Amino acid sequence: SAQIADLQQKLLDADNGDRAKQRWDSIATILEAKCALKYLLGELVSSKVQESKLQSSLEQSQASCSDVQKMLMEERNHIAELEAEFQNQILVQEQQHQEKVNHSSWK
Repeated sequence: SAQIADLQQKLLDADNGDRAKQRWDSIATILEAKCALKYLLGELVSSKVQESKLQSSLEQSQASCSDVQKMLMEERNHIAELEAEFQNQILVQEQQHQEKVNHSSWK
């Protein structure tokens, strides 16, 4: 039954496509042509508005992505600085420990 419903839907879609084509092919008067042109221009305007909205959304997303990438780089740099500082502190602690060990062995 699912396959039958799917086939029926495909037939309806094909029929609607054929009707639309027939409708455009059957334009015979100036009034019909004007109506068709008005419809097409409306669709064009709608498409242009949608394109503009999508372009704006894309630009906002790109700006947001750029901001996140910048923030990520700053965080990575900060982590690298912290790691260097930590390694330096470990080195200082090791040196101090070694000095204590050497000092203790001299006594």
